[in-house]
Amino acid sequence: MTVVATTAIAAAAAVGTASAQVGAPYVGDGYSNNKNAVWCVQHLVNDYRRAAGKAAVAEDSVWGPQTRSAVIDFQANTDNTGPADGIVGPLTGRGLLNYDATDIYAGHGYCFGYLPTPSGY
Repeated sequence: MTVVATTAIAAAAAVGTASAQVGAPYVGDGYSNNKNAVWCVQHLVNDYRRAAGKAAVAEDSVWGPQTRSAVIDFQANTDNTGPADGIVGPLTGRGLLNYDATDIYAGHGYCFGYLPTPSGY
């Protein structure tokens, strides 16, 4: 009984909270594009698009031209997100995660573990 309880506690502790993924893969053309990371990009870039009065992109977990175009638009129209190249690297990842602090998937939420961020974020 004690072994089972100890194992359950250890397993719960291992889940813990999300942490920044300094080494998370970039997202965009030419990258492996984890479907969860792509969904996070689509979801978070839609926060910007809605605020800017622009049409949202599909949140379908598939990287394509509409998602790439939305990322370029985000990069071109927000500060400190890197070049407007359609690639989600550390600066764009941080920008997406920080854009809408009220979004439960941003900040330290679900998407925090899927997008690349700068060291020390």
